[in-house]
Amino acid sequence: MRETEGDRIDIVGLAVPTIIGIFDWERKVRQKVLLDLTLWTDVRRAARTDRIEDALDYKEVSKRLQGFVGASRFFLLERLAEEVAAILLGEFGARQVRVRVEKPGALRGARTVAVTITRHTEPDPGWRRNRGKSTTARAPRAPRAPRRRS
Repeated sequence: MRETEGDRIDIVGLAVPTIIGIFDWERKVRQKVLLDLTLWTDVRRAARTDRIEDALDYKEVSKRLQGFVGASRFFLLERLAEEVAAILLGEFGARQVRVRVEKPGALRGARTVAVTITRHTEPDPGWRRNRGKSTTARAPRAPRAPRRRS
């Protein structure tokens, strides 16, 4: 499936304070991250019935991610984006997701820094092992300190 095909739900600018970053001061101060989410899902049944039970409940998505991101303590935006994608694919039944995690003020001279990823539930090359499972929906591991770049 090309990412431009099919129905989608967009959640834009979901602000969540969290611990994120590699510097000592960032490990002590909550900083705001902004999430832009696109979830590809079939909305025809919900459109036909007009019932929330038949829809991807974006209020529940928002509550789940606010709780998860707010409690997380990742070092890198890349890791946070992967974990958010895994939740969306594994818990909310989206076929494909695009996750953009933005950290305003992270870089002097720039308004913001962001990481954007796209993930889907189609099998990876190890599909025989992973049949029926999301390729990213794994239980989160404890964060590791990143290697310092020279």
